[in-house]
Amino acid sequence: MKIKQLRTKNIEFLKKELFSLLQEQFNLRMQLSSKKLNQTHLLKINRKNIAVIKTLLSEKELLHVKEK
Repeated sequence: MKIKQLRTKNIEFLKKELFSLLQEQFNLRMQLSSKKLNQTHLLKINRKNIAVIKTLLSEKELLHVKEK
């Protein structure tokens, strides 16, 4: 998803998406270690998506704290 689309989502959706990306990252690492992963660029894309979602989560939590 694009960052603009993710910014409109709520925290629960982002947490679920983060969990699924972490599971996918684990699966990709296992494939890489067993030499079955041919598309190694997927690791980089997955790592970038995880970083984006973690950043958005921290931004949303900071905004939530400031509002209180």
